[in-house]
Amino acid sequence: MPSPDEATTSSTPSTFKSLGLIDPLLEALDQMGYKAPTEIQSESLPYALEGRDIIGVASTGSGKTAAFALPILQKLWDEPKGLFACVLAPTRELAYQISQQFESLGSAMGVRCAVIVGGMDMPAQSIALAKRPHIVVATPGRLIDHLENTKGFSLRGIKFLVLDEADRLLDMDFGPIIDKILKLIPKERTTYLYSATMTSKVAKLQRASLSNPVRVEVSSKYQTVSTLLQYYLLMPLKDKDAYLVYLANSLAQNSIIIFTRTVNDAARLSIILRTLGFPAVPLHGKLSQSQRLGALGKFKSGGRRVLVATDVASRGLDIPAVDIVINFDIPTHSKDYIHRVGRTARAGRAGKSITLVTQYDVELIQRIEKVIGKKMDLWPTDTEEIALLKERVNEAGRVAVNELKEQVTKGGNLNRKRGREEIGGGRDDRDRDDDVVEAGMPVRNKRSKKAGRR
Repeated sequence: MPSPDEATTSSTPSTFKSLGLIDPLLEALDQMGYKAPTEIQSESLPYALEGRDIIGVASTGSGKTAAFALPILQKLWDEPKGLFACVLAPTRELAYQISQQFESLGSAMGVRCAVIVGGMDMPAQSIALAKRPHIVVATPGRLIDHLENTKGFSLRGIKFLVLDEADRLLDMDFGPIIDKILKLIPKERTTYLYSATMTSKVAKLQRASLSNPVRVEVSSKYQTVSTLLQYYLLMPLKDKDAYLVYLANSLAQNSIIIFTRTVNDAARLSIILRTLGFPAVPLHGKLSQSQRLGALGKFKSGGRRVLVATDVASRGLDIPAVDIVINFDIPTHSKDYIHRVGRTARAGRAGKSITLVTQYDVELIQRIEKVIGKKMDLWPTDTEEIALLKERVNEAGRVAVNELKEQVTKGGNLNRKRGREEIGGGRDDRDRDDDVVEAGMPVRNKRSKKAGRR
């Protein structure tokens, strides 16, 4: 296959109207507060509106979703026929977000979307598919389940296929499933592949799925945006929780995402923060889908100002107006750091990131500084105030440990009961277990909020 054409950057600032979008889409963009196209939108939309396949390489927060949604909706306006496009996304939360973006941009044309992801009811999804949505947004595993098992559902008539966050799709070993899906959709289609990086796996997928594409690249290396102020905070490992609470206290008026490496730390820290009076909510892969969506909804609406999350929230999610990102644990890979801090300072806004650095993390932080090409500044602290916090934080930590033990015991009893009642619970049953504290419930002490009341 010939190499993709390279898009050239125009020096003239573009507007959505000058790019050739129709009035219903211009009205929706205006209502959503989009004043001017981002770089990836300016570069890709002219080719997409001509009907070309697109390879889009752009950093997180660059406006990729609108870059592929707008040309699909414009073509749908001309040909309003049944199931029109399929979008593959690596995570459930990103799938829901893409669907919301399509419905908002396509509000004037009554666009109908179906979200097909794991952890949700298969029969209800089958009913949604039977209603002939225009756009299906799906995670690959659940989509192939429906293609193989849901009577009457197929993708044989689609005009567009989108592979969003393609590098992460392949990192999560969806490659063989995507190969199956590609065999079940028409060869005559338009394909958009968007990725933060062009790995060898993504290049192989590009060759298999695209025809004579245009390559639009607006970030050739990993980098952070200029509006992001990046800080580090040096501390002994044993005082890490106290330093985090100090930050939460001194930044209490801001919306904050705290990233942890493990599910247990996300659950533990959310309980510690709520015990000490901070409106914190957890987000990680062990929560049921309804709990995950509920946590995101509360944080987005401002009902909870602190989100404690694993890397399930680091890629793709557009959470408006995040003021601060705190890395409780330094990610092992520099690219994960860039995706995390990309949750703030989005769309030209300012933002701050603060990374907690223990005596064991110095090499990791130096590696990240080398990749991003800049030195982080030291975040100022009041050591006396931190010393005064330690006793209260340690007590809250004991509350969290007891709380989590209680939930594990309850979860084990629940699993044993299910094992007696039915054989082969599988992944969906585990998703429904309430094995982590539910989003947003304050914890007063060890005994006041038992798992059964949550």
